[in-house]
Amino acid sequence: MKLRTTVIAGLLFAAGPALAQTPAASTPPTLAPHSTPGQAAPAKPAAQAPPAAEKIDPAKDAAIRHLLDVTDTSKMSENIAKFFTERVHSELGRALPAEQLPKFMDTFTQKFQASYSPAAVNDAIVSVYAKHFSTEEIQALTKFYESPIGQRVVKEMPDVDQQMRVAGQQIEGNAAIATLRSMSDEYPQLKQMLPPDGSAPASSSAPAPATPGTPAPATKAPSSPPPSTLKPAAPER
Repeated sequence: MKLRTTVIAGLLFAAGPALAQTPAASTPPTLAPHSTPGQAAPAKPAAQAPPAAEKIDPAKDAAIRHLLDVTDTSKMSENIAKFFTERVHSELGRALPAEQLPKFMDTFTQKFQASYSPAAVNDAIVSVYAKHFSTEEIQALTKFYESPIGQRVVKEMPDVDQQMRVAGQQIEGNAAIATLRSMSDEYPQLKQMLPPDGSAPASSSAPAPATPGTPAPATKAPSSPPPSTLKPAAPER
């Protein structure tokens, strides 16, 4: 039980930013009608099938897939799979005896690779591009990314995004710690949670999100979010 909890917690921690971006439902759930004693319970409505994926014009589909190849975005499935495999290895490395880990990871990797479809990931990416860009815009983007400067963007943007995120987290993290420290007289419990004065919060090596307006190529697997710099408060006695 402890092992399963460790793995699930680690994976949810890694996937947290993505889960946090999931939009909330716009309408509250409908309460199931209750039955009156002596009466049969009302029949539950049949579950609705998910809406069918919008059909994409074949020419537009082909143009998008070409753009994904040019920007290396077609490797996203491979990068995501590598990310989760490394996360499982990291979490299980602390939970399993060292001699069991290689065999476990061999089995996990084989079963994991058999359980997901890279083609399905690319199909989902194509649908997203098709929803946001016209065929003409896709062609214009492709023309840019096929140019020398476009290929340089493909090569450099992952490192640029990562460095921007690290810089932003360092600046804002320091500001957050300083703000909390300034409130510690009014809220003494903060003193037990804050790092020693003068220490900087840990930065993340995770790639930054794509620059707005630019479909940044997905050439690197995401890293896990930075560990919290706040220490848990000691339990009250």
